[in-house]
Amino acid sequence: MKRTLVIADETHELEIRRRRGITVMTWDGEEIPLDICKVERASYSIILNDLSVGVNLDRIRNPDPDLHGFRGTTYDGVYEFTLQDPRKILLAEAMARSKRSECSLIRALMPGKVLKLLVAPGEAVEEGQPLLILEAMKMQNEYTAPTAARVAQVHVEEGVNLEIHAPMITLEALEADGTPKP
Repeated sequence: MKRTLVIADETHELEIRRRRGITVMTWDGEEIPLDICKVERASYSIILNDLSVGVNLDRIRNPDPDLHGFRGTTYDGVYEFTLQDPRKILLAEAMARSKRSECSLIRALMPGKVLKLLVAPGEAVEEGQPLLILEAMKMQNEYTAPTAARVAQVHVEEGVNLEIHAPMITLEALEADGTPKP
């Protein structure tokens, strides 16, 4: 599975997978064969381009729950980095785009199962308020209100499996006094 890797201010796309018995790392689109051997609990021996490198990996706490922090120690220094599922980035970008609409139709950005509805039709919601939880690929994705609005319609029920782009909730933008915009 692809991950977004951030080291200092540099962002890279990383994917490690086995293909025909060989471990292949794709780094920013370039495929590189490598050999990884776990030596101890958090220690690995990596052979990359005919060079052997010992790496110790430790998890580090990150304030953002969507980012997984690590500290890698090699012969030439210590590198702190984070890994993020790129689908989370796409979800955040899509939610930001939906803020610009007067009437927002919240759609499933990936196929999944509606685990929990957190709002009902007619209910006023604030920006960032959770609307529902969609389980996709064993991850729980919380969809939030892009702006203060009123829930005009709920198109789904708990337990329903959805296809990508399925309509879930329609929101109506509110005036400053809390009434729906015409």
